[in-house]
Amino acid sequence: MLHLLVADGNDREGRARRAQATGENSAEAYAGILREVAPDAVCTLVEPADSDAGLPPGEGLGGFDGVVFTGSTLHVTDDLPAVRRQIELMRVCLDSGLPVFGSCWGVQVAAAIAGGRTGRNPRGPEYGFARDLSPTPAGLAHPLLAGRPSSYDAPAMHLDAVIEPPPGAVVLAGNALLDVQAIEIRHGAGLFWGTQYHPELDLDDLAAMLRLSAGEVVEAGVRPDAAAVGAYADELCRIAEAPEGSPELTQRHELGPEILEDARRRREITNFLDVLVRPRAQAMR
Repeated sequence: MLHLLVADGNDREGRARRAQATGENSAEAYAGILREVAPDAVCTLVEPADSDAGLPPGEGLGGFDGVVFTGSTLHVTDDLPAVRRQIELMRVCLDSGLPVFGSCWGVQVAAAIAGGRTGRNPRGPEYGFARDLSPTPAGLAHPLLAGRPSSYDAPAMHLDAVIEPPPGAVVLAGNALLDVQAIEIRHGAGLFWGTQYHPELDLDDLAAMLRLSAGEVVEAGVRPDAAAVGAYADELCRIAEAPEGSPELTQRHELGPEILEDARRRREITNFLDVLVRPRAQAMR
């Protein structure tokens, strides 16, 4: 059995918007994916952005085998209590020696505590998919990316990114828009693996995120207007419902097996659990 702590990166408003759009907040959705990937996973959900959110009574970090940080609508560069509390949780988790995984927001928080620089990506945002991701020479041999091909796509939803990796970090993958798409960060006694893209997002969840961010997507020039964002999201939902029955749409949107097949899309999450979390859990039992 794996005991996992799942930290929702959003504040109350962000969680409410996500739940209204999809029926669950980011931590609940991520926990569902973790249980699909590892049926023996038991997930405890926390909301570290809130001042009154903490571990359940009687539980400490020592009771967990690993930690996962979700995405967020917040910005690491904003000096807000909701941000500072999450930075502190990441620091404590890594100082305690826990393996930590994060997508998008999680990568930026980990980089910030280890001395990296985060902020708005000067090359532009990625709304929908990160295209033509390529492992670095270090990434080709790294277990986080085991099974990934030499070029692949992944769901992505971000304006901010890691602009300068922390000293000593190992950049594992990048693409034309962003050098740091996957990374390993050692801090304290802990080890962080993460991706700027979202291996946890199914296509219907990605569609919901696009609708929620329609204004930003239009402002970035990714789609001409809100109606076009909605139409794009609708087509992604149609593909999610029946990918084998949507060859025209999958071809139009250039979606291959690394996007369409659950096991391939979630590969980094599986690798994190199998390589870092499960051996630690077995050794601690």
